[in-house]
Amino acid sequence: MTGREIRMLCRSGTLTKPTPGLSPGFVQSNLVCVPRDLAFDFLLFCRRNSRPCPLLDVTDPGDPVPRIAAADGDVRTDCPRYRVYRYGELIDEPTDLLNWWRDDMVAFLLGCSFTFERALLDAGLPVRHVEEGRNVPMYRTSVPCASAGLFRGPLVVSMRPMTPDQAVQANRICKGFPLAHGAPIHSGDPSALGIADLSRPDFGEAVTIRSGEIPVFWACGVTPQAVAMNARPPILLTHAPGHMLLTDLRDADMRG
Repeated sequence: MTGREIRMLCRSGTLTKPTPGLSPGFVQSNLVCVPRDLAFDFLLFCRRNSRPCPLLDVTDPGDPVPRIAAADGDVRTDCPRYRVYRYGELIDEPTDLLNWWRDDMVAFLLGCSFTFERALLDAGLPVRHVEEGRNVPMYRTSVPCASAGLFRGPLVVSMRPMTPDQAVQANRICKGFPLAHGAPIHSGDPSALGIADLSRPDFGEAVTIRSGEIPVFWACGVTPQAVAMNARPPILLTHAPGHMLLTDLRDADMRG
């Protein structure tokens, strides 16, 4: 299906599951919505932290339509599931944002690692969470993001297990997708990122790491949610981890 067809399924309430592997070739995006008075600070946060927050589109205040990424889209209804944070606390996980949207909200669409997974699969590289039908595992790290105004907090990473040789190939492929987090930021020992237990991700689901494989970590677009928990803005609306907004952009548009 196309990105638009997936959006329509979400809008009707038919699709509420995570989106890894859906609509191959169409770009998936993270979503962050903030009040207008915080929008410049968040824009600056994205510019200073472009690996976890590669910017694809920004809406006008109060306008739910991402006109560059999906001209007939609606950020309030077109993700399978959302999260609502108030002063850093997760208070709701609705299937739409219609009861939470305000006339001053500005929506940011950020690149997603699901975009480069088709290129990994085409190269014969494993994408374990797709193989196992799970949501990608994501972890808070001890690595701080560059702060901007209210927004400050830890980097979040996604993880895909591979052999060392496969990790080298993945690095070469993902360098070509700078708007989808780019190359991995670390391979091997998770403690170097402050991750204590790979079997207990902070977001998503754990996957199998086979003999001879190492964990490979990418900067992740769930970072703003960890930042929200730390910075405690009055309100922040996001996609639920792994439940992305499908756009009309194509994977080829993300290549550097």
